[in-house]
Amino acid sequence: MAPIEIEIAAAKKELINMWILVLSQMNKAREAMINFDKDLAREVLVKEKRVNSFELKIDRDVENIFALHCPVAIDLRFLLAALKINTNLERIGDIAAGVAKYVVQSTVNFDPGVMENTSLLRMYDEAVNILMDARIAFETEDTVLARSIFKRDEVLDTINDNALSAVAESIKKDHNSLSESLYMLSIIRKLERVGDHSKNIAEEIIFYVEAKILKHSGAQRDNK
Repeated sequence: MAPIEIEIAAAKKELINMWILVLSQMNKAREAMINFDKDLAREVLVKEKRVNSFELKIDRDVENIFALHCPVAIDLRFLLAALKINTNLERIGDIAAGVAKYVVQSTVNFDPGVMENTSLLRMYDEAVNILMDARIAFETEDTVLARSIFKRDEVLDTINDNALSAVAESIKKDHNSLSESLYMLSIIRKLERVGDHSKNIAEEIIFYVEAKILKHSGAQRDNK
């Protein structure tokens, strides 16, 4: 392998490790929310610093590849995609920390009934599943799976659109649920943005992989 190929492979591995960390943050924030586990929520907040450090390291490593090798064509596309994917992953990490912060700040447990009425858990699970599939699409260079994310994000948009009325209904039934209901509304808004960031990631996967496919197809035609 050429030196640039070795460094690009290392950058891809780092990005996958960043993905694993962000998924862990999302899952731990979900568990903290369901179980009202403030200690676990604080762990998510502490690990947010690791997410930020990871983002900076990946950015630096990619910038070093630019400086040392002046990449072109497919390598250039991959590195540009990697930078944008890295940024979107960091922002999803911020969202996980935001959910954990609500758990730490709340004085009462989130009502399972309100979570059910607002479809909060369904939305959370779908947001995590979309992010997981985006990672698989990145690792396997599967543009079909990447494109499926655009349609699946509509589920998150629909729940977000209906959230305000669902929360208002819960507050009408129990005025004491005002504070926790507003926290849940804020979490739903954040989860909708997870879908947006995942769509951004899917676009970058398609941007890189389809150029690679076109290059290989052209090379095959030239060899005939």
